[in-house]
Amino acid sequence: MKLKQTVNQVIKDAFEKAGIEAAPIPVSEATKPEFGDFQFNGAMALAKSLKKNPREIATTIVENLDLSGVISKAEIAGPGFINLWLNPEWVARSCENAEADTRLGIGTRENPIKVVVDYSGPNMAKQMHVGHLRSTIIGDTLANLLDFLGDEVIRQNHIGDWGTQFGMLIAYLEEMGEDGSGSLKDLEQFYKDAKARFDADAAFADKAREYVVKIQSGDAHCLTLWKKFIDISLGHCEEVYEKLDVKLTRDDVRAESFYNESLAKVLTDLDKAGMLTESDGAQCVFLEGDEIPVIVQKGDGGYLYATTDLAALYYRANVLGAKRISYVVDARQGGHFKQVFRVAKEAGFVPEDVRLEHIAFGTMMDKSGKPFKTRDGGTVKLIDLLDEAVVRAKEAITAKDAYSPEELERIARIVGIGAVKYADLAINRESNYIFDWDKMLSFEGNTSLYMQYAYARIQSIFRKYGKKLEGEIIIGDELEHRLAVMLLRFEDVLARAAEDAAPNQITSYLYDLVTLFMRFYERNPILKEGVDDKTKHSRLLLADLTAKTIKQGLDILGIQVVDKL
Repeated sequence: MKLKQTVNQVIKDAFEKAGIEAAPIPVSEATKPEFGDFQFNGAMALAKSLKKNPREIATTIVENLDLSGVISKAEIAGPGFINLWLNPEWVARSCENAEADTRLGIGTRENPIKVVVDYSGPNMAKQMHVGHLRSTIIGDTLANLLDFLGDEVIRQNHIGDWGTQFGMLIAYLEEMGEDGSGSLKDLEQFYKDAKARFDADAAFADKAREYVVKIQSGDAHCLTLWKKFIDISLGHCEEVYEKLDVKLTRDDVRAESFYNESLAKVLTDLDKAGMLTESDGAQCVFLEGDEIPVIVQKGDGGYLYATTDLAALYYRANVLGAKRISYVVDARQGGHFKQVFRVAKEAGFVPEDVRLEHIAFGTMMDKSGKPFKTRDGGTVKLIDLLDEAVVRAKEAITAKDAYSPEELERIARIVGIGAVKYADLAINRESNYIFDWDKMLSFEGNTSLYMQYAYARIQSIFRKYGKKLEGEIIIGDELEHRLAVMLLRFEDVLARAAEDAAPNQITSYLYDLVTLFMRFYERNPILKEGVDDKTKHSRLLLADLTAKTIKQGLDILGIQVVDKL
C-alpha cells in the first residue's frame, strides 16, 4: 500500500471541496507520536499565493477533510501545521489485507520501465577481492528492489576481458602446457608469474605483444586460449556469487570484448556530430566547461574505457531499450561517468528521456580507518573474507544455542553472509565504512543478526501456539497503532529507496520496525495466560505481518532468514 499517496489523496479531496485552486503539498511523516501519524505543512507555503493567513488556510482544509475513512482526527498546530491521525479501524483492515496478500499489499508499478543495472565488474586478470564486494552487493540489491516493484531489470556484469595484459596471460597459459585449471587456481599468483616472465624474457614479451594483435584480429588459436582463460576466471567469480547468493549469471556478462566491433562506429558517430577533435595524435571530445577532454582513441589507434562505455550506453539505450541505466561503481570514478554521460547525451547516443546514473559508493576501511588490506598489505580475496564470515558466525550463534552439525553449518552460512551484506547496505552507500566483525555479528543494533533473531523469535511464538491463524486485527493501544502504521509504510520506503538507489533506507526501516516490535512484544503479551482470544488473535496477526515484512525486506537485500536462532 502506498500509504503516503493515500493520505495525500485525502488532502487533495479537501482542497477540491474547499475550492482551493493550488497543487497540494505532500504530507510528511510525523516526527513524534503526539503529532499524529502524518503532518501537512503546506499552509504557510500557500499563504502568499492565496493571500490568506496560514492558520486560516489550515482551518479551511480541516473543515473539508473527510474524517470518516482514512483519517479520523486532524488538529491544527502552531502557525498552520495540520497533525493527522489515521483511523484505527482503517489501519486494522489495511493490515489484514496486507497480511493475507503474498506481496503484503505492495503493488507493482503502473508504468514499468526497462532498467539496466551494471554491477560487480571483476577484472578477469585477477581474483575477486574486497574492492568488488560493495559493487556486487549494492548492485544486486538495487536489481532485486526494482524487479520486486515491477520494472523489467536487466543485470549486466561489465567484465574487463580485453586489453594488452591478455596477450601476456594467454602466452603464459600456453607455455604452461595444460588446461589451465591448476595454473589458474590462484589468479593473483598466475598474474604475478606471467608478469615476471614478461619482464625477464624479451622473447616472451614480444610473443605476448604479438598475441594481443592476434586476439584483436580474431586469430583462432589465440582466441581459443583467451576463451579458456576467461572461462576459468569466470568460474572463480561464480564461486563468489554463489557464496554471496547474488543473482549474476553467465548470461548477464557483457564484457568489454562484446562491444569491440562497435568502437570504430563510436568514433564515426562522434565525428558526424562534430564533436571529435585531434589533440597530440589522439581523438578527443572537448566538453564546454571541462579542461580535461574525453579521450576516445589514443595516438596508436587503441581505444579507452570511455570508448567502450559509450558503445555500451548506445547498446543499452537503443538495443535493450532501457529508460534507466545505473552504474554501481566506486565513487572515485565519478568524474569519468559524468563526462561519459554528457558525451552520450550530447552525441545523441542516448535519448534525453533516458536516466543515466552513477550509483557511487565509498571504500571499505579497517578499524584503524585505513583501506581494508591483509596483514602484509595485500588485497583481501573476497572468497577468503566470506569463508571467514561463516566461521565467525558459528562462534556467534553457538554461544546462543546448541545445534546439530548440519544445522550449524546451514545457519552459520546464512548468518555470516547476511552479516557481511547487511553491514555494507546499512550505511549511506557514498560513505566509507568501517569493517568490524564484532559489530556486524552482534545480536543487538542495526545488524542482520538482530533482524534474523527477531524473525526467529516470532516463529517460535507460532510453534508454541501451534494453531491456524484466525480472527481480526484490533488496534487496542498506541503501541499497536504505531506498529500497524509502521507496517503499512513499507511500500513507501521501498519506492523511495528505489528512486534514490539507497538500500540503507530499507535497513533503517527494518531496524525501526524490529525495535518497535520488540517493545510491542514486551508490553503486549501474546500467549500469556489471561489474554483473551480476540486480543491474542489480533496480536498474532500483527506478529505474522511483522515477520513477513522482515523476510521480504531481507529478501530484497539478498539475505535469508532462519526459523530458529
